[in-house]
Amino acid sequence: MTIKSFNTRRRSLAALFACATLAGAALLGEARADAYPTRPITIVVAYPAGGDTDVLARLIADKLGTRLGQPVVVDNRSGAAGTIGTAYVSKARADGYTLLLAPNTIAITPHVLKGVAGASVDPATDLTSIVQLGTQSLFVVAASATGVTSVKDLVVKVKEGKITSYASPGNGSPMHILGELFDKSAGVKITQVPYRGSMPAVADMVGGQVPMMYSTLGPVAPHIKAGKLVPLAVADSKRSPFLPDVPTLAEQGYKGAEVGAWQALMGPRGMPVEQVQLLNRHVNEILKMPDVIARMEAIALAPAGGDPASLAKLVAGDYARYGKLVSEFGIKAE
Repeated sequence: MTIKSFNTRRRSLAALFACATLAGAALLGEARADAYPTRPITIVVAYPAGGDTDVLARLIADKLGTRLGQPVVVDNRSGAAGTIGTAYVSKARADGYTLLLAPNTIAITPHVLKGVAGASVDPATDLTSIVQLGTQSLFVVAASATGVTSVKDLVVKVKEGKITSYASPGNGSPMHILGELFDKSAGVKITQVPYRGSMPAVADMVGGQVPMMYSTLGPVAPHIKAGKLVPLAVADSKRSPFLPDVPTLAEQGYKGAEVGAWQALMGPRGMPVEQVQLLNRHVNEILKMPDVIARMEAIALAPAGGDPASLAKLVAGDYARYGKLVSEFGIKAE
């Protein structure tokens, strides 16, 4: 064998070894991607335990953990109107092991808390949309002690100065936005009394400290059933299947005050597409389970589902819409 032929053969063998190495690395990479998850996943909830978002997160985590073969734990990182938990997830590694389950408040608070450290997360660009979990209607609710039985009654009492305030679960919440839109539609001014969540707000309304509030159905349902609270209207384009006898605001002559709530599963920006698709598929299947539907209905949450692109479009649209409303009403952090 000549030196030239030996060198040629050596280069050929080296090339074959390099190709084999690259192919092996590619297969290993695919195996690692297919193996996700290989350790526990954390779902961050930016609110205290016990609320609708937390209840939903624990339901999804339980089912998802079973399907993925790894524990899925819920981590409550509350504070600063939900911005602490949201900011934490936005800065986490985009490896699929840190997720966020959040309501549409994440599309409002960045505008309300503009300039506040850690509150500048744009959910449309700083987070990865995975799947919309459900939708919730907002209701106008009054304490039975007020004697109010309709929105018309409410407006009359407001104009007479007999009702001057309403409770909300927080400044810049969807309920706060609804309050501003209702004031504009009805030509009145009802002062917001912000609380740190729905539960303390409901407790004070039942206790007689505030006469009314805007709320999702879950926190007020037991008190409506007990006759202590009265649902006056739903702020949707159509009646809620959970309270079909309650008319919409538009039906009662108050248009332009439609605000709803939704819950979604998201992750840090830049999550691998394969992981997003895997989680999306599993959660869509979870949302069809009869026991999951029943437990969601218990907190008046209608299952949604859908693909990541649909959620991304919803998030971007709400972020833009609420930005304009926050500016129009001059809503600021207190």
